[in-house]
Amino acid sequence: MNGVAHKYGNHVDTDVIIPARYLNTSDPAELAKHCMEDIDAEFVRRVRAGDIIVAGHNFGCGSSREHAPIAIKACGVSCVIANGFARIFYRNSINTGLPILVCPDAVEATESGDQLEVDLSSGTVRNVTRSRTFTAQPFPEFMLEIVKAGGLLEFTRSRLAQSA
Repeated sequence: MNGVAHKYGNHVDTDVIIPARYLNTSDPAELAKHCMEDIDAEFVRRVRAGDIIVAGHNFGCGSSREHAPIAIKACGVSCVIANGFARIFYRNSINTGLPILVCPDAVEATESGDQLEVDLSSGTVRNVTRSRTFTAQPFPEFMLEIVKAGGLLEFTRSRLAQSA
């Protein structure tokens, strides 16, 4: 995956990823229209398919809502790279098929607007703008299969169809 970095700080909580006032829908397209608006009102105008969110510690903290990774994925973000994730956001991301990587060195060396290339299988993050390469711990194969399938629901449907 290749995209432009959108960088944020520490403790970006689910209430700013998708504000509670929009939780009356679970429609991904509708959620995408409001992604990050309380922390960055211009995000949805700037983000393009394939772009990557880069953030500090504890990304996705706060309320446990699957709406947050759904909104991020639906607005075209291909991956989130952070120093660390809140546990429930991490799990919700896998369940909804949003790729995430923990890679503090890449976070430190990346600025908004940098062009990034990410290989989930190897955990490689390449900052093309700064000619630097970093290695995150890749997902275990079974988790990578869930993400590649588009989330746990699609993965399960696929497995059931194969066994039928």
